[in-house]
Amino acid sequence: MLLPRQADSHVFDALYRAGEIELEVVPQGNLAERMRAAGAGIGAFFCPTGAGTLLAEGKETRVIDGRTHVLEYPIKGDVALVGAHRADRMGNLVYRKTARNFGPVMATAATTVIAQVREIVDTGAIDPETVVTPSIYVDRVVQEAAA
Repeated sequence: MLLPRQADSHVFDALYRAGEIELEVVPQGNLAERMRAAGAGIGAFFCPTGAGTLLAEGKETRVIDGRTHVLEYPIKGDVALVGAHRADRMGNLVYRKTARNFGPVMATAATTVIAQVREIVDTGAIDPETVVTPSIYVDRVVQEAAA
């Protein structure tokens, strides 16, 4: 079995083969929705993605409007490491480009959120209309080292 890993990293492979961690293959949309569900406090949801495939093996299914759906559970994190473009001193975050894909949703689904940012500005310097992740979700902000 080939396992997903970085070319020079054998840690995941060794831990998986030793039975110390588990691997679950999840379609990207389901992954995002499972994280969103955790952040929103949703206990579970039915989704048609993966129905009738190996991804649904062993999971509860239900036919809804004539289409098979698979029961999916939220994915919560103990710690989320989020990359953002800018933060103010309170921890309000602004993202750039694709960093906005999973960072904001994971910030709502984790117990502790650590944001690494390029720039930290004074509180009030960020237009509230551009804040994507409010500071209530952020526990720590770390600024990238200057290049």
